[in-house]
Amino acid sequence: MTADPRDRTPLRHLTESEIQTYRDRGVVHASQVVSSTWIDKTLALVDAQIRNPSRWGEGAQKRDHGGGRFYHDRLLWPHHPGFRDFVFNSGMAALAGEAMGSREIRAYFDHVFVKEPNTDEPFMWHQDIPYWPFRGEQICSVWLALTDCDVDSSALEFVIGTDRNGKLYKPVMPGAKEMDYDFKGDGNLKEWLGASAEEICPDFGKLRDRHEIVSFDIRAGDALIFNTRIVHSSRGNLSKTQRRVALSTRWLGDDARWDPRPGTDPIVTQDMVSVRPGDLAHDDAAFPVVWRREPASAGR
Repeated sequence: MTADPRDRTPLRHLTESEIQTYRDRGVVHASQVVSSTWIDKTLALVDAQIRNPSRWGEGAQKRDHGGGRFYHDRLLWPHHPGFRDFVFNSGMAALAGEAMGSREIRAYFDHVFVKEPNTDEPFMWHQDIPYWPFRGEQICSVWLALTDCDVDSSALEFVIGTDRNGKLYKPVMPGAKEMDYDFKGDGNLKEWLGASAEEICPDFGKLRDRHEIVSFDIRAGDALIFNTRIVHSSRGNLSKTQRRVALSTRWLGDDARWDPRPGTDPIVTQDMVSVRPGDLAHDDAAFPVVWRREPASAGR
Protein backbone atom coordinates (compact mmCIF):
# COMPACT_ATOMS: atom_id res chain seq x y z
CA MET A 1 0.00 0.00 0.00
CA THR A 2 1.42 3.38 -1.00
CA ALA A 3 0.10 6.74 0.11
CA ASP A 4 -0.78 9.50 -2.31
CA PRO A 5 2.32 11.76 -2.34
CA ARG A 6 0.11 14.68 -1.36
CA ASP A 7 -0.64 12.89 1.92
CA ARG A 8 2.98 12.31 2.94
CA THR A 9 3.02 15.45 5.06
CA PRO A 10 0.36 16.48 7.54
CA LEU A 11 -2.74 18.09 6.16
CA ARG A 12 -1.30 21.13 7.92
CA HIS A 13 1.75 21.98 10.03
CA LEU A 14 1.66 23.06 13.65
CA THR A 15 1.37 26.76 14.34
CA GLU A 16 3.92 28.53 16.53
CA SER A 17 1.21 28.84 19.17
CA GLU A 18 0.56 25.08 19.12
CA ILE A 19 4.27 24.35 19.41
CA GLN A 20 4.54 26.66 22.40
CA THR A 21 1.48 25.06 24.01
CA TYR A 22 3.08 21.62 23.72
CA ARG A 23 6.26 22.88 25.36
CA ASP A 24 4.50 24.83 28.12
CA ARG A 25 1.72 22.36 28.97
CA GLY A 26 2.98 18.97 27.82
CA VAL A 27 0.02 18.41 25.48
CA VAL A 28 -1.54 20.18 22.51
CA HIS A 29 -4.76 19.53 20.62
CA ALA A 30 -4.00 19.92 16.90
CA SER A 31 -7.19 19.95 14.86
CA GLN A 32 -7.59 18.33 11.43
CA VAL A 33 -4.08 17.12 10.61
CA VAL A 34 -4.95 14.28 8.21
CA SER A 35 -7.27 13.91 5.25
CA SER A 36 -10.52 11.96 5.21
CA THR A 37 -8.74 9.44 2.97
CA TRP A 38 -6.32 8.58 5.78
CA ILE A 39 -9.17 8.34 8.27
CA ASP A 40 -11.21 5.96 6.11
CA LYS A 41 -8.40 3.61 5.19
CA THR A 42 -6.98 3.54 8.72
CA LEU A 43 -10.38 2.70 10.19
CA ALA A 44 -10.55 -0.20 7.74
CA LEU A 45 -7.09 -1.34 8.88
CA VAL A 46 -8.18 -1.24 12.52
CA ASP A 47 -11.33 -3.29 11.87
CA ALA A 48 -9.28 -5.88 10.00
CA GLN A 49 -6.78 -5.99 12.87
CA ILE A 50 -9.53 -6.71 15.39
CA ARG A 51 -10.46 -9.75 13.33
CA ASN A 52 -6.83 -10.91 13.28
CA PRO A 53 -5.01 -9.54 16.36
CA SER A 54 -1.27 -9.63 16.73
CA ARG A 55 0.44 -11.36 19.65
CA TRP A 56 0.08 -8.09 21.56
CA GLY A 57 -3.63 -7.66 20.82
CA GLU A 58 -6.08 -7.69 23.73
CA GLY A 59 -9.86 -7.48 23.98
CA ALA A 60 -10.83 -8.54 20.46
CA GLN A 61 -14.11 -10.16 21.54
CA LYS A 62 -17.21 -8.09 22.24
CA ARG A 63 -19.05 -8.70 25.47
CA ASP A 64 -21.98 -11.07 25.34
CA HIS A 65 -24.23 -8.49 26.93
CA GLY A 66 -24.14 -4.74 26.43
CA GLY A 67 -21.92 -4.79 23.35
CA GLY A 68 -18.91 -3.19 25.05
CA ARG A 69 -15.34 -3.92 24.02
CA PHE A 70 -11.96 -2.34 24.77
CA TYR A 71 -9.47 -3.55 22.18
CA HIS A 72 -5.87 -2.48 21.85
CA ASP A 73 -2.96 -3.77 19.82
CA ARG A 74 0.54 -2.48 19.17
CA LEU A 75 3.82 -2.66 17.23
CA LEU A 76 2.06 -3.38 13.96
CA TRP A 77 4.12 -1.33 11.52
CA PRO A 78 7.16 -3.69 11.25
CA HIS A 79 5.09 -6.52 9.74
CA HIS A 80 1.89 -4.92 8.43
CA PRO A 81 2.15 -2.89 5.19
CA GLY A 82 -0.93 -0.79 5.92
CA PHE A 83 0.22 0.36 9.35
CA ARG A 84 3.76 0.85 8.02
CA ASP A 85 2.29 3.13 5.34
CA PHE A 86 0.57 5.16 8.06
CA VAL A 87 3.72 5.48 10.18
CA PHE A 88 5.90 6.56 7.26
CA ASN A 89 3.51 8.58 5.13
CA SER A 90 0.72 10.11 7.23
CA GLY A 91 2.77 13.05 8.48
CA MET A 92 2.52 12.17 12.18
CA ALA A 93 6.32 12.10 12.46
CA ALA A 94 6.51 15.67 11.16
CA LEU A 95 4.05 16.82 13.83
CA ALA A 96 6.18 15.15 16.50
CA GLY A 97 9.31 16.80 15.14
CA GLU A 98 7.72 20.22 15.02
CA ALA A 99 6.33 19.93 18.56
CA MET A 100 9.60 18.71 20.08
CA GLY A 101 11.97 20.84 17.99
CA SER A 102 13.88 17.73 16.96
CA ARG A 103 16.15 17.53 13.92
CA GLU A 104 14.96 14.03 13.11
CA ILE A 105 12.26 11.66 14.28
CA ARG A 106 12.48 7.88 14.63
CA ALA A 107 9.57 5.46 14.95
CA TYR A 108 9.13 3.39 18.08
CA PHE A 109 5.71 1.73 17.89
CA ASP A 110 2.11 2.25 16.84
CA HIS A 111 -0.81 1.52 19.16
CA VAL A 112 -4.45 0.94 18.20
CA PHE A 113 -7.19 1.74 20.73
CA VAL A 114 -10.88 0.90 20.27
CA LYS A 115 -13.66 1.44 22.79
CA GLU A 116 -17.06 0.41 21.53
CA PRO A 117 -20.23 2.06 22.84
CA ASN A 118 -21.32 0.92 26.31
CA THR A 119 -17.77 0.07 27.37
CA ASP A 120 -17.38 1.01 31.01
CA GLU A 121 -13.70 0.04 31.26
CA PRO A 122 -11.42 3.03 31.95
CA PHE A 123 -7.70 3.21 31.27
CA MET A 124 -5.50 3.87 34.29
CA TRP A 125 -3.85 7.17 35.12
CA HIS A 126 -0.28 6.78 33.94
CA GLN A 127 2.74 8.24 32.21
CA ASP A 128 4.13 6.56 29.12
CA ILE A 129 7.86 6.78 29.78
CA PRO A 130 7.99 4.38 32.78
CA TYR A 131 6.81 1.66 30.39
CA TRP A 132 9.34 2.35 27.67
CA PRO A 133 13.04 1.38 27.40
CA PHE A 134 14.18 4.94 26.70
CA ARG A 135 15.11 8.13 28.46
CA GLY A 136 15.21 11.67 27.14
CA GLU A 137 13.08 14.77 26.81
CA GLN A 138 12.32 14.50 23.08
CA ILE A 139 9.98 11.51 23.20
CA CYS A 140 6.26 11.88 22.52
CA SER A 141 3.02 10.31 21.35
CA VAL A 142 0.76 11.53 18.57
CA TRP A 143 -2.75 10.20 19.32
CA LEU A 144 -4.81 10.49 16.15
CA ALA A 145 -8.59 10.30 16.53
CA LEU A 146 -10.30 8.23 13.84
CA THR A 147 -13.76 8.94 15.27
CA ASP A 148 -15.27 11.88 17.11
CA CYS A 149 -15.15 11.71 20.90
CA ASP A 150 -15.46 13.73 24.08
CA VAL A 151 -14.64 12.93 27.67
CA ASP A 152 -17.83 10.89 28.11
CA SER A 153 -16.99 8.78 25.06
CA SER A 154 -13.42 8.23 26.27
CA ALA A 155 -11.41 11.21 25.04
CA LEU A 156 -8.09 11.44 26.88
CA GLU A 157 -7.67 13.54 30.02
CA PHE A 158 -4.32 15.09 31.03
CA VAL A 159 -2.96 16.33 34.36
CA ILE A 160 -1.20 19.60 33.57
CA GLY A 161 2.20 19.99 35.21
CA THR A 162 2.93 16.31 35.76
CA ASP A 163 5.47 16.35 32.93
CA ARG A 164 7.53 18.85 34.96
CA ASN A 165 7.19 17.67 38.57
CA GLY A 166 10.19 15.32 38.40
CA LYS A 167 8.18 12.22 39.26
CA LEU A 168 7.98 8.91 37.42
CA TYR A 169 5.06 6.83 38.61
CA LYS A 170 4.67 3.08 38.74
CA PRO A 171 1.47 2.35 36.80
CA VAL A 172 -1.07 -0.28 37.80
CA MET A 173 -3.56 -1.62 35.30
CA PRO A 174 -7.31 -1.24 36.00
CA GLY A 175 -8.62 -3.80 38.46
CA ALA A 176 -5.16 -5.09 39.35
CA LYS A 177 -3.37 -5.10 42.66
CA GLU A 178 0.07 -3.59 42.95
CA MET A 179 1.59 -7.00 43.67
CA ASP A 180 0.33 -8.33 40.32
CA TYR A 181 2.86 -6.09 38.59
CA ASP A 182 6.03 -6.78 40.51
CA PHE A 183 8.77 -7.76 38.09
CA LYS A 184 10.15 -11.25 38.57
CA GLY A 185 12.13 -11.45 35.35
CA ASP A 186 10.57 -14.58 33.89
CA GLY A 187 8.88 -12.84 30.95
CA ASN A 188 5.32 -12.99 32.28
CA LEU A 189 3.50 -10.07 30.68
CA LYS A 190 1.70 -9.26 33.94
CA GLU A 191 5.04 -8.75 35.68
CA TRP A 192 6.80 -6.17 33.56
CA LEU A 193 4.36 -3.29 34.05
CA GLY A 194 5.70 -0.46 36.15
CA ALA A 195 8.74 -2.23 37.55
CA SER A 196 11.02 0.70 36.68
CA ALA A 197 9.34 3.14 39.11
CA GLU A 198 8.46 2.91 42.77
CA GLU A 199 5.71 5.42 43.56
CA ILE A 200 2.22 4.34 42.52
CA CYS A 201 0.48 6.79 40.21
CA PRO A 202 -2.30 8.51 42.15
CA ASP A 203 -5.90 8.26 41.05
CA PHE A 204 -6.07 11.83 39.78
CA GLY A 205 -9.76 11.38 39.08
CA LYS A 206 -10.27 11.63 42.84
CA LEU A 207 -7.97 14.67 43.09
CA ARG A 208 -9.60 16.98 40.57
CA ASP A 209 -9.92 19.82 43.06
CA ARG A 210 -6.12 19.83 43.53
CA HIS A 211 -4.97 19.63 39.91
CA GLU A 212 -5.67 21.13 36.51
CA ILE A 213 -7.09 18.28 34.45
CA VAL A 214 -7.95 19.01 30.82
CA SER A 215 -9.70 17.15 28.03
CA PHE A 216 -10.79 18.12 24.54
CA ASP A 217 -13.79 17.65 22.30
CA ILE A 218 -12.23 15.70 19.47
CA ARG A 219 -13.20 15.30 15.84
CA ALA A 220 -11.97 12.53 13.57
CA GLY A 221 -8.70 13.77 12.07
CA ASP A 222 -7.62 15.69 15.20
CA ALA A 223 -4.41 14.78 17.01
CA LEU A 224 -3.32 15.03 20.62
CA ILE A 225 0.46 15.42 20.83
CA PHE A 226 1.83 14.83 24.30
CA ASN A 227 5.03 14.43 26.23
CA THR A 228 5.70 10.95 27.61
CA ARG A 229 5.95 12.30 31.17
CA ILE A 230 2.48 13.84 31.37
CA VAL A 231 -0.05 11.78 33.35
CA HIS A 232 -3.14 10.92 31.34
CA SER A 233 -6.10 8.59 31.34
CA SER A 234 -9.44 7.92 29.68
CA ARG A 235 -12.82 6.98 31.06
CA GLY A 236 -15.05 4.28 29.67
CA ASN A 237 -17.09 4.99 26.56
CA LEU A 238 -20.49 5.87 27.99
CA SER A 239 -21.98 6.65 24.59
CA LYS A 240 -24.77 4.39 23.40
CA THR A 241 -23.86 4.73 19.73
CA GLN A 242 -20.41 6.30 19.19
CA ARG A 243 -17.28 4.19 18.84
CA ARG A 244 -14.01 5.66 20.01
CA VAL A 245 -11.15 4.64 17.72
CA ALA A 246 -7.62 6.08 17.77
CA LEU A 247 -4.18 5.21 16.44
CA SER A 248 -1.34 6.48 18.60
CA THR A 249 2.17 6.60 17.19
CA ARG A 250 5.21 6.83 19.49
CA TRP A 251 8.21 8.91 18.41
CA LEU A 252 11.86 9.30 19.39
CA GLY A 253 13.65 12.63 18.94
CA ASP A 254 17.27 13.70 19.01
CA ASP A 255 18.04 13.01 22.68
CA ALA A 256 16.22 9.65 23.04
CA ARG A 257 18.61 7.07 24.50
CA TRP A 258 18.14 3.33 24.76
CA ASP A 259 17.50 2.42 28.39
CA PRO A 260 16.15 -1.15 28.76
CA ARG A 261 15.46 -0.97 32.48
CA PRO A 262 14.09 -4.10 34.13
CA GLY A 263 10.34 -4.17 33.71
CA THR A 264 9.93 -2.08 30.57
CA ASP A 265 7.70 -3.07 27.64
CA PRO A 266 8.95 -6.33 26.06
CA ILE A 267 7.87 -5.56 22.50
CA VAL A 268 11.45 -4.41 21.74
CA THR A 269 14.25 -5.84 23.87
CA GLN A 270 18.05 -5.71 24.01
CA ASP A 271 18.49 -8.80 21.85
CA MET A 272 16.47 -7.12 19.08
CA VAL A 273 18.58 -3.96 18.74
CA SER A 274 22.15 -3.02 17.86
CA VAL A 275 22.45 -0.14 20.36
CA ARG A 276 23.70 -0.57 23.91
CA PRO A 277 22.20 0.90 27.09
CA GLY A 278 22.90 4.63 27.19
CA ASP A 279 23.37 4.93 23.41
CA LEU A 280 21.28 7.27 21.32
CA ALA A 281 18.48 5.28 19.70
CA HIS A 282 20.29 5.16 16.36
CA ASP A 283 19.22 1.72 15.22
CA ASP A 284 17.85 2.17 11.71
CA ALA A 285 16.20 -1.26 11.66
CA ALA A 286 14.42 -1.14 15.02
CA PHE A 287 13.86 2.63 15.15
CA PRO A 288 14.00 3.95 11.58
CA VAL A 289 14.20 7.64 10.74
CA VAL A 290 10.80 8.71 9.39
CA TRP A 291 11.23 12.49 9.26
CA ARG A 292 14.10 14.96 9.04
CA ARG A 293 13.85 18.69 9.38
CA GLU A 294 14.46 20.56 6.15
CA PRO A 295 17.30 23.09 6.45
CA ALA A 296 14.95 25.92 5.47
CA SER A 297 12.73 25.13 8.47
CA ALA A 298 15.54 25.09 11.00
CA GLY A 299 14.03 28.03 12.83
CA ARG A 300 10.68 26.34 13.47
